[in-house]
Amino acid sequence: MNTRSFDIGLTAVAPAIWGSTYLVTTEFLPSGYPLTVAMLRALPAGLLLLLIVRQMPKRNWWLRSFVLGALNFSFFQAMLFVSAYRLPGGVAATVGAIQPLIVVVLSRVVIGSPIKVLSVVAGIAGMAGVALLVLTPGAALDPIGIVAGLAGAVSMAFGTVLSRHWAPPVSPLTFTAWQLAAGGLLLVPAVLLLEPSLPPLSVANVAGFAYLGLIGAAFTYLLWFRGLSRLEPSAVAPLGFLSPVVAILLGWGVLDQQLTIAQSAGITVVLASVWLSQRAQVVRRA
Repeated sequence: MNTRSFDIGLTAVAPAIWGSTYLVTTEFLPSGYPLTVAMLRALPAGLLLLLIVRQMPKRNWWLRSFVLGALNFSFFQAMLFVSAYRLPGGVAATVGAIQPLIVVVLSRVVIGSPIKVLSVVAGIAGMAGVALLVLTPGAALDPIGIVAGLAGAVSMAFGTVLSRHWAPPVSPLTFTAWQLAAGGLLLVPAVLLLEPSLPPLSVANVAGFAYLGLIGAAFTYLLWFRGLSRLEPSAVAPLGFLSPVVAILLGWGVLDQQLTIAQSAGITVVLASVWLSQRAQVVRRA
C-alpha cells in the first residue's frame, strides 16, 4: 500500500465512526438536548487535547482557530440540528450531501485546485447514493430546513478548505485541539440561552458522552485534519459519504432495522462515488 492510499484509508476511518453517532445518540443519550450534546462532544475533548499538547495558538491563530471552530463545529452543528428537526432525516442527509460539490468549487476559488469532471460526477453520484439510502416516499420539504441544511453544508465545506489552506505550523493533534476547544466554547452561550439543564445522567448516558467526545470527536477529527494536511480537500470531503452508509449498516446489524433493495443499491452507488472521487485525484496528479 502506498502512502496516499494509507492516508485515504486512515482518513476514511473518521466518517465511518461518525456514522455511529445516530446509534449512540438515540440509544445512550437523553433526548431533546442537541446543542448540549454538540457542546459536550467538542469542548471536553478539545480541553483534554490541549492538556496533552500544552500549546496555545499564537498571534492570528487565535482568530483562525475560532473561525475554523465555528465553521467545522459550532455553526455547522447548529444548522445540522435545525435541518434535522425541520426535515425528515432522509431529506436533511441528502441536502447535506452537497458538501463535496461545494468543496470542489471552493478549492478552485481558495487554493486554485482545478475542477475535474470526475470529481463533479462523483459528487453527484454520492448525493444520489445517499438519497437511495435515506429518502422515503412523501418526504416533506420545509424551506427553513432546506436553507439550514445548505448553510451547514457550506459551513463545513469552508472549514474543510480553509483547514487545508491555512495549514498551521503545528501537529494535527494540536490543530484538532484548538478547533475542538474553540468550537465547544462558542456553543456554551447557545446552550445556556436555548436549552434546559441536563437531567441526572445514568451510566449509559456518561458512556455515550465519553464515546462521542473521545472517539467521535477527539480521535476522529485528529484523523480528519491529519488527512486534510496531506490530501486535497476534494479527495477528503467525499469520504463523508461513508457516514450514512455506516449508519444504515449499524441500524440493520444492531437495531434490527430493515435493509431495503434501494438502500443496498445506495450503498453500492456511494462506494462507487467515493472510489471515483479518489480516481479523479489520481488522474489529475498523473
